[in-house]
Amino acid sequence: MALLGLLALTACSSLPPHPETSVPQRKPGGYYLDDGPGANAPTNLDQIPNPEPRVEPIKASTSRPYAVFGRTYTPMTRLGPYQARGTASWYGKRYHGQATASGETYDMYAMTAAHPTLPIPSYARVTNLRTGKSVVVRINDRGPFHGDRVIDLSYTAAYKLGMIGSGSDLVEVQSIVPDEAPSASIVAQAQGPTEGASRERPVEEAAVVQEPAGVYVQLGAFALRPNAESFLAHMRIEMSWLAGAIGMYARDGFYRVHAGPYADRIQADEVARRIEQSMDLKPILITR
Repeated sequence: MALLGLLALTACSSLPPHPETSVPQRKPGGYYLDDGPGANAPTNLDQIPNPEPRVEPIKASTSRPYAVFGRTYTPMTRLGPYQARGTASWYGKRYHGQATASGETYDMYAMTAAHPTLPIPSYARVTNLRTGKSVVVRINDRGPFHGDRVIDLSYTAAYKLGMIGSGSDLVEVQSIVPDEAPSASIVAQAQGPTEGASRERPVEEAAVVQEPAGVYVQLGAFALRPNAESFLAHMRIEMSWLAGAIGMYARDGFYRVHAGPYADRIQADEVARRIEQSMDLKPILITR
């Protein structure tokens, strides 16, 4: 699973062996490495509340690039929009009481999670795409580093999402940016001018338009318009080659940031693959 501990963040190329490299995979319906609930698990897991998102100082020691299994990860150094879909896994008693990447002690009964690049600490909403259940977790650890896994959840978070028995599930992870936190557009400005940035409209002028028919590459969906606007501005700066095709669309109570429309799914899929290769995003295709 995840939980490489403090050593993972202090060395970019030297990391302790990861459990997944030397042991069999968890079988469906079973616990990985007997990593199930503890002997004295609380009886009120359903009543454990979600953490209240707030701005916390980001730990510099967890913000440096690092490498695992030959792949380099570059953590976000500021709070900002993030959305991805993939497989969520969880870790329990095997790591209960050990140090996390943040230096805090891992509590399998707290609402926490490990993520490869989200700031530590920060908060994210995780939605189980199979059950529709959703929780809020506090990111305080690094991982997972296997396959298409996008997040490693605490035992309680996985329990509340209905994925203990299966061991993993397809989820959507969306960062939560408290109102007083710096936005993604501020991050982009702090990194200096980028090609196409001078042509960018101010975030507050971002228009919400009606979608023409076609195939779209969805980069993110947000319940709050300011978060969508910040994300839109950030994407136009980071992907100047696609800036003219990206827009924001309001539908079903969400503000969606799309690229397109494209004539067919083949063309849209080519764009999605290029985005995935250049950004820490996993776009999805939508037909309107």
